[in-house]
Amino acid sequence: MPLRAVHLFLALTMALLVSGCVMKGTYLQKVEEADTLGKDLTTLEQRYRDLQGENGALKARIDELQAQVSGLTADKERLTLESKGLNDSLKASRSEALQSISELRQRIADLEEENRKLQDDLAGFRKASEEKVREVSRTYESLLEALKNEIAQGQVSISEMKGRLTVNLVESTLFASGKAEIKTEGMVVLQKLIDILRGLKHKTIMIEGHTDNVPISESLAEKYPSNWELAAARAINVARFLQQQGVDPSQLAAVSYGEYRPVESNDSQEGRARNRRIEITLVSQD
Repeated sequence: MPLRAVHLFLALTMALLVSGCVMKGTYLQKVEEADTLGKDLTTLEQRYRDLQGENGALKARIDELQAQVSGLTADKERLTLESKGLNDSLKASRSEALQSISELRQRIADLEEENRKLQDDLAGFRKASEEKVREVSRTYESLLEALKNEIAQGQVSISEMKGRLTVNLVESTLFASGKAEIKTEGMVVLQKLIDILRGLKHKTIMIEGHTDNVPISESLAEKYPSNWELAAARAINVARFLQQQGVDPSQLAAVSYGEYRPVESNDSQEGRARNRRIEITLVSQD
């Protein structure tokens, strides 16, 4: 074999050997790369599955949170409505409270004004009462002075009770037995009262006729059927005499009690004598 051919054969052989070595190295490298890729793929697949699990959990959490958000939104709307209702109620209550306070303040002011007027009225009443007491006291003193002789002789007595003054005149001072006409001596006694009685204002002068329980005698029965009529005639005659002496007749009143208001027992002569009387009572017209 020519040398050139030998050289060519050797060259080809070397090329094939080199090529075979190269191909084997590449294969091993690819195999190694494939293993690495497989492992990476397995890792990625596991990571994918993990991510899917996490994604499912996140979706469930999102759904849960959305449900909570929906619930909170509903609660917010309910609370908003309740708050509006409470605000409206509070406004109404406040308005009512302010109205009540205003009314109470006005009522207090009215009561204070009423109390002030009552205090003024009370002060006026007290002043008037004190003046009436002083007037009664002055009248009482005047009557005592005017009738001191008759009082000393037991013909007249004067009493005062609850602002009422009463002059008690026994029958014998003014009238004869069984008579209704005033005696001269009786007129003299009554005359002593005239100035005092004419000076009285806002008083009613009541002349009351009283008798004992002894029935009217037959001689007087035609004129005075009973003690009622005799006591009435005596009271009227005293009222007429006072009018004639200038006492205002609108202040005069004549009343008959007959035998029905005794001051003593009629079982004794002295008691019957005390029951036969004329009482002149001064009564306030207020």
